[in-house]
This record gives sequence, C-alpha cells and structure tokens, in this order.
Amino acid sequence: MNMIQAINSAMDVMMDRDPDIVVMGEDVGYFGGVFRATAGLQAKFGKTRVFDTPITECGIIGVAVGMGAYGLRPVPEIQFADYIYPALDQLVSEAARLRYRSGGEFTSPITVRSPFGGGIFGGQTHSQSPEGIFTHVSGIKTVIPSTPYDAKGLLIAAIEDNDPTIFFEPKRIYNGPFDGHWDKPTQNWSQHPAGDVPTGYYKIELGKAKIVRPGEALTVLAYGTMVHVALAVIEEAGVDAEVIDLRTLVPLDIETIAASVQKTGRCMIVHEATRTSGFGAELSAQVQERCFYHLEAPIERVTGFDTPYPHSLEWAYFPGPVRIGEALKKIMKDAR
Repeated sequence: MNMIQAINSAMDVMMDRDPDIVVMGEDVGYFGGVFRATAGLQAKFGKTRVFDTPITECGIIGVAVGMGAYGLRPVPEIQFADYIYPALDQLVSEAARLRYRSGGEFTSPITVRSPFGGGIFGGQTHSQSPEGIFTHVSGIKTVIPSTPYDAKGLLIAAIEDNDPTIFFEPKRIYNGPFDGHWDKPTQNWSQHPAGDVPTGYYKIELGKAKIVRPGEALTVLAYGTMVHVALAVIEEAGVDAEVIDLRTLVPLDIETIAASVQKTGRCMIVHEATRTSGFGAELSAQVQERCFYHLEAPIERVTGFDTPYPHSLEWAYFPGPVRIGEALKKIMKDAR
C-alpha cells in the first residue's frame, strides 16, 4: 500500500469495528477527498457516517467536539494543514480542555487528519508545517507518520485514544519515499519494506519513537518526509549516524532520544517547519537538559526559514541534501 491507501485502510478497519466512528470534512464523501484518502468509505458505510461539510474549519471541529462529548469518535479531515487555523479556537479552547474543565466527565476523542508539509510546489498556502503550534497546547497529541505501515498503525491508535489527536500526513510522501533530490525520478512504496501493510487491524503505540538506522557517531532526530531525506544524506556521506523517527511529537519518546545522544555524543535535528519556535527548539532544549555532559559538539538544527513558504524558491527553503550535508560536515568536523 502507499500511504493514502494505508490511511484509508485504517479508517475502513476502525469503522467496521466501531459504529460510533464517523468521518467528516470537505469533499470526503462521494468525492473521496482531494487526495482520495476517504475513497469508497461513504459507499460502504453510508452518508450518516461519512459526510461532506461546508467550507468552515471552525465549524467542522466544533461539531466534532460536540460529537465526541456525546460518545461518538469523529475523524474530521482538514483538507490542507494550511487551512487549520480557523479551527484553532475549537481545538485549543474546547477539544484540548474538555477533559480537564469537566473533571473527567467528558472527553474529546477526535482525530483530526490533515495533509501537511511542502515539496509539491504548493506555495505558501499548501505547504505549511504548523505542528509546533499544537505541541505547545496541553491536552492535544500530535502524530506524524513517515511510512504507510506506521501511518495505518498510528492512525488506528489515535482513533482509539480518548484524547484529541492531530494526525499530520506528509503529502510529499503519500505515494513514495522522497530522498530530497527533486530532480531525480520518483520512487513508490511498492519498492519499500514499509509499503507492506497488513489489511487487518494492528496499532502502533503513541509516544514510541523508532530507530530506523542504528549508528554510533551521531544522532539525527526527524519525522515525516525528513526521515527519508536525512537517511539519504547520511548514506551518501558515509556517516555512521543513528536516525530516530519520532513518529509522535506529543507524547515524545525522550527516553529513546536521550539514550541515543548519550551514546553518540552528537545530535542533529531536521524539520521542514520554520526555525523560530519550531519543534526542533523544544527537542534541542530537552536533549541539552538531559545530555549536556555527553555532547561533544553543539546541537545542529536544519529547518525551514522564518519566511512564508516560497513557490519559486521551494528547494532553497526545503531542508534538502545540500543544507543537511553542510550541517553534517559542521557537526562531524572534530569527530575522532
């Protein structure tokens, strides 16, 4: 399966298992979603469980919060992460606080799916990575898969979770992994081990990172598309780096991260989002707090720039092989 098919399969499996799960959003019904992630679900489960909504993100999430409070498990789709901002009040002030403000009487078991990130020539309104906004909010979990196998298992776990979860889907790797070389032929998931996705039920626990490449010389922290770009750069450079796919940003598997950095003595963080107050800053702080006396070089961050996402200069903005390679040389300069 590619990632779109894996996400579709996760919703299909869960809707079969639990009649309280509903899917909602702009064009998710008959049309099957702009990326076809909900294709066929309305035909199978009916219009009361898979339905289109007006173009109103605050309304979509507001209705989902109410549904969750009354016992349903909504899976709303925000068509692009760039359009999630009108829903912030409902997500931050209502969904994230509901369990706390009601003393546990009500929960908000909603899973908000949304494609995010760049690399598709989408320009400033179809390329943003707003994950840092949600990791700042207590009460919301934030999940970002990097493979079809993880996407299905993590989405099932998110739907079953009683807390609101933001499930960001890296659209650049919907159809295949991406090594950062935009001018090379694309790959597809059929050639990748993580494209082998079971058709039935399985889940991956939230809050557990994955070591996708063991190593001794350097720890690289990444998520989503950047996992594959970092792996490609490391292989090309011949550095014995340990690459950790965070998978979930909140809850964060800091134990796996700290153990790796204490072993390697070096840490590089890679993400697409803008640099200032990006999630990499939080990662850097937590690594510094736990691993200061083990670090042999300053922590490096390779990120997007503090600008709107450009269209014509996309590959200068995107943390690709050139910028990651430069950071790799800098952090490894004095390695013995």
